[in-house]
Amino acid sequence: MTLNKKILIPLLVLLLAIASGGGWFLWQQQQQPGKATQAKAIAPKQFYTCSMHPFIIREKPGLCPVCGMELIKKIQEASAPVAQTAEQVSLSPTQRVMANVAVAEATTESLNKEINAVGIVQYDQSRQARVTAWVAGRIDKLYLNSVGAMVSKGSPVAELYSPDLVATQEEYLLALKSRDQLKNSSFPSIAQQGDGLVASAKERLRLLGVSNGQIARLEKSGKPASRLAIFSPFSGVVIEKMVQQGQYVAAGELLFNIADLSRVWIELELYENEFPNIRIGQEVAIRSQSSPESEFTGRIAFLYPFLDPKTRTLKARVEMANPGMKLKPEMFVNAIIKIPLQSTLVVPLTAVIDTGKRQVVWVERSPGVFESRNVEIGQRNSEKVQILSGIETGERVAVSGAYLIDSESQLK
Repeated sequence: MTLNKKILIPLLVLLLAIASGGGWFLWQQQQQPGKATQAKAIAPKQFYTCSMHPFIIREKPGLCPVCGMELIKKIQEASAPVAQTAEQVSLSPTQRVMANVAVAEATTESLNKEINAVGIVQYDQSRQARVTAWVAGRIDKLYLNSVGAMVSKGSPVAELYSPDLVATQEEYLLALKSRDQLKNSSFPSIAQQGDGLVASAKERLRLLGVSNGQIARLEKSGKPASRLAIFSPFSGVVIEKMVQQGQYVAAGELLFNIADLSRVWIELELYENEFPNIRIGQEVAIRSQSSPESEFTGRIAFLYPFLDPKTRTLKARVEMANPGMKLKPEMFVNAIIKIPLQSTLVVPLTAVIDTGKRQVVWVERSPGVFESRNVEIGQRNSEKVQILSGIETGERVAVSGAYLIDSESQLK
């Protein structure tokens, strides 16, 4: 009996120890999932960034959208966590400097739209003239022997011999003698008949191109001139010479083509989207490569009512003075048309990002926090663009580094 007690008591102690250890183990297993869940909830979320572009922050590893380098794990800063959403991006001062982000205020001001166009210098068609033969005959003398020669208004350009012209002069001289003989007649009708013969012969001379001065010299000399001078109708430059000395010409045949280059036309080529802004009377600045230091000024005088089927452009005619004849016909020139617009809301051109489907600007809501806005744009020039809707006057927008902010927000 004593031996059984000695064996039973240690066996009971051993069984109690085993039971206690199994219960403790089961209790620990039940507590582990809760602790794991708590630890997972407490663990901070891991972000990935680019070592060259720290403003690029992603939730998953990958490649930098700017430089293509592999993203690395970002070390979280407890004092200044980076917050970003699909429409807002927050940048630390260091990130702003590295991204070269600059901002400017949206202002209300007058915007001058500039249209750049290419033009061709043309002759002023209202200052061109053709010198023709009024009567058939032979060119006995030419005063202008080459294209490009200068001629003054009223100066002779050629001398023409014509049998018909000589005969008409003799008829006029005969009519003068008949009038002198009949003016002393006692019959008034006969005296008036003499005056009628003179007037009729004089009119035939004028129809043959004889000037009043030449008729007066004919009356004074009393002898018909064998050659008749042909005069220039105005001052200009010979642009075409069609005859040679000794050549026979018919009545109405072209001898010279003369153009006055003191004023010229410039025909501008304008695209269809630019044409609605063009008006007659608008001032145009003209520059040419031959005279880069000079700027010529003219005004739009005519808008052609048809489209060029080859270039798909519309033409506008500029009429302007040509001092020193620096602008030569068929010369290419550059034109700038300044169109003043009404006072409107404008931002720098670099502030607007065109995604293809919409236009976006990044507005600084608070220091370092940028918000994307969809805007509707209007006219623009080389520096600024008109904003029709989306932002208000005084709001600060990103004008430098906006594309990097946009890539940060992952706009699509």
